[in-house]
Amino acid sequence: MGNAQKKPHGRGDGGPHSESNSSHHGPWRGKGAAADKYKVAHDSREKVANGTSKRGSTASVPADQSSGGKEAPVGGNAEESVNLDAPCGALPPPVARLKNEGNLLFKNGQFADALEKYSLAIQGYTDSGIDSPEDLCTLYSNRAACYLKDGNSQECIQDCTRALELQSFSLKPLLRRAMAYDSLERYRKAYVDYKTVLQIDAGVQAAHDGVNRITRLLIDQDGAEWREKLPDIPLVPLSAQQHRREEPPSAEVLQARAERKAEVCFTALKQEGNDFVKKGQYQDALGKYSEGLKLKPEECAIYTNRALCYLKLERFAEAKQDCDAALRVEPTNKKAFYRRALANKGLKDYLACSSDLQEVLQQDPNVQEAEKELEEVTVLLRQSLANASPAKARKTVPITEVEGDEETASASDSGGGTKGEGTAINLQPANAYEFGQALNTARSVGDAAACADLLASTTPEALPQLLSTQLDGNTISFIMQALDSHLLERDPNLVYQHLNHLHTANRFSVVLMLLEKDERRHMTQLFEHLSAVQSPEFTKNDVQNLANKYI
Repeated sequence: MGNAQKKPHGRGDGGPHSESNSSHHGPWRGKGAAADKYKVAHDSREKVANGTSKRGSTASVPADQSSGGKEAPVGGNAEESVNLDAPCGALPPPVARLKNEGNLLFKNGQFADALEKYSLAIQGYTDSGIDSPEDLCTLYSNRAACYLKDGNSQECIQDCTRALELQSFSLKPLLRRAMAYDSLERYRKAYVDYKTVLQIDAGVQAAHDGVNRITRLLIDQDGAEWREKLPDIPLVPLSAQQHRREEPPSAEVLQARAERKAEVCFTALKQEGNDFVKKGQYQDALGKYSEGLKLKPEECAIYTNRALCYLKLERFAEAKQDCDAALRVEPTNKKAFYRRALANKGLKDYLACSSDLQEVLQQDPNVQEAEKELEEVTVLLRQSLANASPAKARKTVPITEVEGDEETASASDSGGGTKGEGTAINLQPANAYEFGQALNTARSVGDAAACADLLASTTPEALPQLLSTQLDGNTISFIMQALDSHLLERDPNLVYQHLNHLHTANRFSVVLMLLEKDERRHMTQLFEHLSAVQSPEFTKNDVQNLANKYI
């Protein structure tokens, strides 16, 4: 609970002077209010000083006065002081003077001294035996303002309650009591008093601010049922309501009000949606999140929350759409990637699911749920690829065997060919098809040397395009072996350049994921050997960064 010394919230602290220039508080002025301005004559100035505390400066009276004269202007100088003997409603002259002195002290910031004057005035009222509830209500309200200024919220509440017992629906005691409850964090009671004030006068901005702020606090504290925990808000009779003609609010004011209202409504809808999710009521949560998005269509968290509801309801296409929307707002949102992966899994798009899960793990390798899902979807992806692409019959590649001198003649006569353990391949393929034929010829007999010769005659930049039509795990593994066992010793810089381009080939990330354990081991071995090479064209750190794209 709040500290009794805590200062109240809101614009305007509830002190008597804070509302002294508000014309709409007119009905709460005392009896006999007039337009006269009271001044102290030269021969009475010493008397004014004696009527105040030892600090003795003069200022305007508080708003809650029932004097026979108009309130002194704010910021008045010594020449424009109040008449401390001015009548105050039905109060006897000694009591009226105490009240005027209290008003003067309050305006001068001497709250403790003002409180003492108001207390003496209340006692004087009781001793006099008069019957003027309106005047006594004003005295209690003014003393409550002093308590509020000094941070004594409990005493402020007691005096405001006494004032309201005398004059029901008196605006200033209600507002001050609301601020005191607010400072003590008794938010439900503060909310009720603020709402009652607004029934009396909808133009009190401090009450609007208090209602808006406390609404958010109560939603956080009590959840969707926060209204049910409020005390009853009294219905203010028409006779107590103030009707004022005001200038229509500016466009800026209207926009600010609309934004405040939308923010409060949005917060409530989001909280209600979250509460439904906790209870497993996903259909109800969907409705709340959808309403919230109408108010704030760029709120990423609402898209991901609603996507979760769609996933629970197995509406995977809609879940994917919400994750797409969230990623348009926040392109690196980890939760959106993960939930889109689950949606893709539900849609049996295992390739897209795998890609999203890898993105999650790249952002945070410690997400165990994503790691488990990736293992599961990898199996599903392999099964789907096997089912969708039944094994084609291998095409037999004729191998020409030559002996003796004919072998040399055959190699030289072929023009662009080479030999490697009895395998003749074309080292000058004109397109991806011919490159694929040459590569398959070497792979069909396990001739890594021939593959190395083919790679040695291929520019690294062209390799991804040449492999795009036939990339699979066996091909990658075979290329890695050729690079490691034959080309690395001859030209390590070319090996580095090939590796630097190979990973950009289409479908490379998917094929990489499907490699077997032994194939991965060969790849790791290649990078270990490459990192041991001393080269002016790349460093060990360059090799390590490149290895991260493969291993």
